[in-house]
Amino acid sequence: MAFGKKKQSVPDKELGAEELMKKYDRESNVRIWEGVPKQVIRYICAAFSVYCIYVTLFSTMMPEEKLNLFLGLILIIGYLNYPISKHHVRPNFIPWYDIVIMVVGAIPFFYFASHAHAIIALATRVTRDPKMVAMAVVAILSFMELCRRCVGIPILCVVGALLVYAFSNVRFGKVIYDLFYTTTGMMSTPINVCAKYIVVFIIFGAFLERTGISNFFINLANSIAGASSGGPAKVAVISSALCGMVSGSSVGNTVTTGSVTIPMMKRTGYKPEFSGAVEAAASTGGQIMPPIMGAAAFLMAEYMGIPYGQVALKAILPAVLYFTGIYIAVHLEAKKLGLKGIPREELPRFRQLLPRIYLLLPLVVLVWLVATNKRTMQFSAAVAIGITILVGLYNNLVTIATKSQDKSDNLTLAKFIDALEAGAKSTITVAVACAMAGLVAGSITSTGLASKLITAVVTISQGRILIALLLTMLCCIVLGMGVPTTANYCIMASTCAPILIAIGVPQVAAHFFVFYFGIVADITPPVALAAYAGSAIAKAPPMKTAFNASKLAIGAFVVPYIFAMNPAMLLIDTTAVQVVLVVVTSIIGIFGVAAALNGYLFKHINPLMRLVLAAGGLLMLDPSVTTDLIGIVLLAGAVVFQYLTGKKAAAAA
Repeated sequence: MAFGKKKQSVPDKELGAEELMKKYDRESNVRIWEGVPKQVIRYICAAFSVYCIYVTLFSTMMPEEKLNLFLGLILIIGYLNYPISKHHVRPNFIPWYDIVIMVVGAIPFFYFASHAHAIIALATRVTRDPKMVAMAVVAILSFMELCRRCVGIPILCVVGALLVYAFSNVRFGKVIYDLFYTTTGMMSTPINVCAKYIVVFIIFGAFLERTGISNFFINLANSIAGASSGGPAKVAVISSALCGMVSGSSVGNTVTTGSVTIPMMKRTGYKPEFSGAVEAAASTGGQIMPPIMGAAAFLMAEYMGIPYGQVALKAILPAVLYFTGIYIAVHLEAKKLGLKGIPREELPRFRQLLPRIYLLLPLVVLVWLVATNKRTMQFSAAVAIGITILVGLYNNLVTIATKSQDKSDNLTLAKFIDALEAGAKSTITVAVACAMAGLVAGSITSTGLASKLITAVVTISQGRILIALLLTMLCCIVLGMGVPTTANYCIMASTCAPILIAIGVPQVAAHFFVFYFGIVADITPPVALAAYAGSAIAKAPPMKTAFNASKLAIGAFVVPYIFAMNPAMLLIDTTAVQVVLVVVTSIIGIFGVAAALNGYLFKHINPLMRLVLAAGGLLMLDPSVTTDLIGIVLLAGAVVFQYLTGKKAAAAA
């Protein structure tokens, strides 16, 4: 009997950008449509985006009607785009069982939407009808299967465990009613925010990317930092911070901007694992960068009951510290290796970029509308979409006026449809993740698990905030491994944030704490998807890259503890003078920690001085006068010592 040879897997280092996205980003494992079917799917997705914009702006439907229609449509376009596995993909093919799951799974949502008034009037009596119970079960299972396809298994493990717990402790009919027929389950806060705000901002991001703003950001970063020591790494930090806030995907941003910046860093002289780590850490941080912050910022605003503009404002200082830490680390690494920047003649001049400054207009208008709170968030995003379209049309006029051959940034009808299609496809995974988060929240509500978790953590930590924070951090990182940021935050906001609030952490600080540690899961071993994608482009060992990325992103591991114990960093109960002091002392503190981890200042730092720098930096990060004074003495002493001994060593050489 002859046996076929086992198919050899292609090493990451030999994969292209598209293949890397498919491996590390489940959103990229999609069906292949060609010809007429491709156009049909394309226009279905575009129509969905138009529908979402219309509903968020003008609809007067009840939440039960609007959300069920939204979920039903997500289910349809989800199964049209995601196969049962990446190994079952061939052009223009969808198996019969996928069609059955898609149709049968969508029917309960559309039925609920069309009979919402009657179903709401029945209340818990709806579970006495076996048909209604069966429809709810089918709807939940079909969404869980779509989650497995486009989001991943880790979140399903969490959902599955909580469902088993719920069904073993509460009557089956009661759990089903809570999960499907009320606004405490699938239709709870996460999916409501997704349908109301997130989808419009995702579509805005899709339009924005088609105006050439990503290339503008990269060129801007090059003009600012490209010529300095180790310039390409600094370019990666700046450009990823700017691009990442729009894309909202750690892996996607790592692959897209990293395909440009990582080879540049390697050519400059950075080690491959360091180059991949810089891009992964910076790309991951893009999701904490205001004003957009991926999609989680809108959920944070809803959970905390504060305006979105305040969330973005409070996020500024921690984000600045995060990227400042990475920037300092790459600068010190460049000095340690004696690296130079890119020759100025090869870099774009800032004055050459000024004529294209209009590309920032949609972001500026969006920030202004949100900050002034003159209009709703969804209206602000819709206006920003309109301005983005105008910017694209202006690009067309510029191309004609200058007779330029480069028409890559021109807005055409095809690009217009592309943006709507891309917005719809990007919404699928976020919506599915939000629906799963709703199941988690519903299970916790039905069983009263939240109070039990609070009691357990308080007992283990014995009321000590630091221990409770450590336990919460571990939960966030473990649950965040392979789980999208949005879903991770929703789960942690439902489970761990209330625990922190119960032991005395301010509400805003508690939610920011779980948000930050959900983000860094993308670069924390052993499941560091963004770091692994960066290592593949850099042709570096994945685990080394992940550890380097974690070291570079030290700000994201330290800063949350600081604002959890002293929320002045989040601009809570502070004055303008206090804010300035917090900014200055925190940046000095991050410098100390980054220098200690890098091991180089004016010369290589011995272990004792590294401990002194680390201690001084951490003390400076704590916003109190006593710790600041001790910290500045330690840092000043260590820096002066390094400078004098470094100067002496240079003279002796």
